[in-house]
Amino acid sequence: MTEIGNDVVLIKETASGVFLVTINRPDRRNALNFEIKTRLAEILETLDHDPAVRVIVLTGANKCFVAGTDLGEMASMTPTDHTILVTDRVFTVMRRCSKPLIAAVEGFALGGGCELALACDMIVAGEGAKFALPEVRVGVMPGAGGTQRLLRTIGKYLTMRMVLTGEHIGAREAFSMGFLSLVTSDGSALRGALDLADKIVAMPPLAIKAIKEVMQIGGDASLETALLLERKAFQVLFDSQDQSEGMRAFMEKRTPEFSGH
Repeated sequence: MTEIGNDVVLIKETASGVFLVTINRPDRRNALNFEIKTRLAEILETLDHDPAVRVIVLTGANKCFVAGTDLGEMASMTPTDHTILVTDRVFTVMRRCSKPLIAAVEGFALGGGCELALACDMIVAGEGAKFALPEVRVGVMPGAGGTQRLLRTIGKYLTMRMVLTGEHIGAREAFSMGFLSLVTSDGSALRGALDLADKIVAMPPLAIKAIKEVMQIGGDASLETALLLERKAFQVLFDSQDQSEGMRAFMEKRTPEFSGH
């Protein structure tokens, strides 16, 4: 289908079940303002509830992911404004999304843009991409999951280095930290993300949903609780038609045809 949405956030179905969401504010390097965050939350929530959607790929227009939050808008905001406007709603929607989210990053993913990428399940980046949480340089700190998601991804010491200095980290170094899923040549991050999405779409939907749910919840649970959750989800999948089809196809040496049941 053709791209739809308003001019700041575009949606396009690129393959069966794969939807591309593009932040489109290239004149400001896709800096996040309240309009973009509100529209992005609405779109992601709609896609999450659409059974035709299997995987969501998030990117930025004009070879830049998101260069940060719009400081011109944020500078005049009060604590009450943040509370009333629920300026972090998009991150809550992403955390609760049952569909796999893949960030395709070229150029800058700074501040809120870095947090947006961190809220995805996988990050694919061009080798020239730069990541940073530079909020400390303007007298504040990450406020949309940056400290907590990064801490859970790369550990305390590397996270402290990034958030206390605000320095930029290149894609190759970010990958070595365990920050990224894949590094591509410049200009190929979107293609890499879409290729990953196509591979996921070929897998059984119920298993994909269960895997994401177990990893999301298990990451914040005790090991004992997480292992129990994993085991229960594993057992439940044995009631699915896709489990029967997958194992039968393997033994018959043919490609399985998954139905999502």
